[in-house]
Parts: sequence; structure tokens; C-alpha cells
Amino acid sequence: MTLLNTHTRGIASLIHRDLGSLLSAVPATASTTYIPPVDVREEEDRFVIEADLPGLAPTDIEITADKGVLTLRGERKADKRDNRAGYERIERVSGSFTRRFTLPDNAQAEQIRARFNHGVLELTIPKQAAVQPHRVQVEAA
Repeated sequence: MTLLNTHTRGIASLIHRDLGSLLSAVPATASTTYIPPVDVREEEDRFVIEADLPGLAPTDIEITADKGVLTLRGERKADKRDNRAGYERIERVSGSFTRRFTLPDNAQAEQIRARFNHGVLELTIPKQAAVQPHRVQVEAA
């Protein structure tokens, strides 16, 4: 058991050391694709999409609905930094992003509403009322 624990600690140490050197080797100017995380849920009368967009303003976000596709676009800008002190580590990703969602047939695209609060964008997409079956009365000729 001690050998296994020692072996596990040794592997964990190597992984930590190698990962740490890999992360610190990435230059601060390296570009990375920014993909904001989203949650999508269906409720009884609507669909809701919530996107985490910290650091953006409502004017930085563009939302369009066209031909059954909802598109969310924007750009998270990086702060300009002058690294004269030496070591710096940047983990917050910046850049342009586009997220697309196929709208269901019962979505009312013209009624989509967007609300932005504390870095979270909430899109509400109302559902169309379900078409109820209609009984047709047969008349005698």
C-alpha cells in the first residue's frame, strides 16, 4: 500500500510539474478561442438560454434570429498590458465568439427577449400555443 501511495504521489508530482511548466510557457499574447458557456432549458411556455458573458456590456452583444437559427455574437476584449515587471500569467480568455442555436418549430422568433444582468445574458423564447384539434361538423346536403 505504501508503494502504491508513493507511486501515485510521484505521478501526481510529475503531472503537476509538467502542466505547470506548460502553462507558464504559453506566452501572454497567445490567442485562444473564446466560447462562452451556455445553459439551455425548456419550460412549459418558453425556452430559456443563459450565457455567461463576464466583462461585456450589452452593446458588445449582437443577437439575431433568421430562418430558424438564433445567433449570439460578441467580442470579449483583452486589457492592454505592459509587462515590464517580468512574470505574468493570463488565464482569462478574450476574443470574438459566435454561438448558434437551431430554434424549434414552435418557437416564436419574433418574440425573443434578451436581458443582461451581472454578466449573464438571458434569452427567453416564447412557444407558440399548440394547435388544438378542431372537429368539423358534417352537414347534410
